[in-house]
Amino acid sequence: MCKKLLFIVNPRAGRNKSRGPLFDAACVFSEAGYLLDIRNTLASGDATQIVEHCGADVDLIVCHGGDGTLNETVNGLMHLPPEQRPFLSYLPGGSTNDFAASLSISPEPAVAAKSAMRMQAHTLDVGNFNDRHFVYVASFGAFTSTSYSVPQDMKNVLGHFAYILGGMSNLDSLHPYHIRLTADGEVFDDADGYLFGAISNSTSIAGMMKLPPEDVSFNDGEFELMLVRVPNTAAQLQALTHALLYQDRSDAQGLIFRHVRHVTAETQEDIPWTLDGEFVPGAPQVDISIDHGALRMFL
Repeated sequence: MCKKLLFIVNPRAGRNKSRGPLFDAACVFSEAGYLLDIRNTLASGDATQIVEHCGADVDLIVCHGGDGTLNETVNGLMHLPPEQRPFLSYLPGGSTNDFAASLSISPEPAVAAKSAMRMQAHTLDVGNFNDRHFVYVASFGAFTSTSYSVPQDMKNVLGHFAYILGGMSNLDSLHPYHIRLTADGEVFDDADGYLFGAISNSTSIAGMMKLPPEDVSFNDGEFELMLVRVPNTAAQLQALTHALLYQDRSDAQGLIFRHVRHVTAETQEDIPWTLDGEFVPGAPQVDISIDHGALRMFL
């Protein structure tokens, strides 16, 4: 009897690319004994609804798209009881694919499919953001809306955040965000505010800081927290840029870095957030926790 596979495809992802590689990936899954049910997403939220309605009846869900498509798919899975969640595989097709890069998933669909069909299961943690979920990062503050639009060659040369900060002409252009965070009992409440913050489960924090693989485990029940303080002088701005450029995670350079399990963020401002690169409305209080080993993936 064939195993059942739900194949979710975002047709807008990589729309200038040939669809031939997706057909090749589908052949890989079919040859591995799966009966495919292919569904295109037509609007925001479709992937979540498809998984909620059909996910419990299949053995494997494969999604093709960017980080936003993956986020929607995972939100659908998290709405299912743990015992009904099928395995998940991901064929990256977006413009950034930060999560896929962290897990060394090939951007070539057939290659990624062949790797998944080795059937080597991995468990991954999932983040909870109030009543929503995220796969690899929840971030707030400056540059949140532009953190996925800087040309890749610039990121490769300077590092994304260092590139942006290095282009600032003066301190007045840096907007502080006033927020109080409590992370595993430790309180961060700088009177000057923070430029940026990220709670992530990735070797790349919002494309700004690369972490050594040995410092990040995707199923250890912990996030990596990074906060960027507001520089008050040109010297502090230079030190912060240097810290981001050379991956200096010491508090003295304007960066705060911790491994944490739970974060509460409180603010009276309208602070923009993104989950896996997609905008979500802020709230006066945000509770961020981790669901240890919530996903089972074939990578």
